[in-house]
Amino acid sequence: MAFDLTPTTAQHDLARRAHEFAETVIRPVAADYDKRQEFPWPVLQEAAARGFYSPLFYRDLIGDPTGLSLPLFMEEIFWGCAGIGLAVVMPALALSAIGQAATPEQMLQWAPECFGTASDIKLAALAISEPEGGSDVRNLRTTAHRDGSDWVINGHKMWIGNGGIANVHVVNAVVDQELGHRGQALFIVPGGTPGLTMVRKLDKLGCRASHTAELKFDNVRVPAENLLGGQDRLEHKLSKAREVAEMATTGARRGGSATLGTFEQTRPMVAAQALGIARAALEYVTEYANRREAFGAPIINNQGIAFPLADLATRIDAARLLTWRASWMAATGVPFERGEGSMSKLASSEVAVATTERAIQTMGVGATSAIIRWRSGTGMPSSTPSSRAPARSSGSSSPTRWAPATGPRPCTSTSSPRGDR
Repeated sequence: MAFDLTPTTAQHDLARRAHEFAETVIRPVAADYDKRQEFPWPVLQEAAARGFYSPLFYRDLIGDPTGLSLPLFMEEIFWGCAGIGLAVVMPALALSAIGQAATPEQMLQWAPECFGTASDIKLAALAISEPEGGSDVRNLRTTAHRDGSDWVINGHKMWIGNGGIANVHVVNAVVDQELGHRGQALFIVPGGTPGLTMVRKLDKLGCRASHTAELKFDNVRVPAENLLGGQDRLEHKLSKAREVAEMATTGARRGGSATLGTFEQTRPMVAAQALGIARAALEYVTEYANRREAFGAPIINNQGIAFPLADLATRIDAARLLTWRASWMAATGVPFERGEGSMSKLASSEVAVATTERAIQTMGVGATSAIIRWRSGTGMPSSTPSSRAPARSSGSSSPTRWAPATGPRPCTSTSSPRGDR
């Protein structure tokens, strides 16, 4: 199978349009939304008007056989602002989870509800992480049990983007306690369903234009048709899981969770987001170092300034190649044998943190002005908490080291990114 990472003319055009949107729409208002911690509804309306906020747009991105369109778009949007970027792309995570688990009829029903229209914006949330286990899907405690023609969900979710304000919540829950992570299913919980409570909106240090919340599910009742994939598919999945569990007790190779595979698929998306942050920081500090003079010369002329920036530029390019490779593998069905999705997210999120920290060190007292300028729309990420957001999204850097370190993982999916999260 040919391995080619050359962007097409259409992909170059996509990156150009996304960059223009980030530069002219996102950056000029980033400071205000970040300061007020307000959700950027007008930005989402403009994104929808330009075709960047719709299920059909993400269908085309995910359907790209090269896998490059999605990371190209993500990087440019997050180059503009990480917080607003999250607000723009958050429904895509829920949509991709629906795409992996849902029947065609469910996809047609719920995909439009994740985005709405330019005149009637709607939101979607993917509710997986929990207070006790974070993104460790093997330790989920939210449960769902069948009661007549309904499913009843009980549990606690944390760090949920758009949680509580979304029109559609895609909720991961355990339906068979004995099977643990193999006995999980995804459910659609519409906003306003009785028993679904937003405990609080989280007060974050970074990405403050996006909405992140703590949720409680107290006897939340949804109809059977809100089980993604339907009852027959669930029964088949549980039956296969029981067989795998029996094999595991006899020393056979372990099976895995579809949710774990979904995480592996979405990590290149998070990686691309981190690349946008890192690139913005590097551009800003490089421009500053060329302009700032000390002892009669620009400080970029000093090896102590220039060499660390050169190293970071190299790491950003290397992380981008890892990200594009992982996206290409997902799109072409090449198995993630060594946790390549996690590799891309690890490299990109770590270099985003390193670049923003180096920028602050390089600029010294000028970093305060840079922070303000980024929030008003011109340069460096607002703070290291913002740059650390991708490092924590879909799992912190420590667990993402697990997949590359332990070799082939039976939990990983080989399907296309339409199973993302």
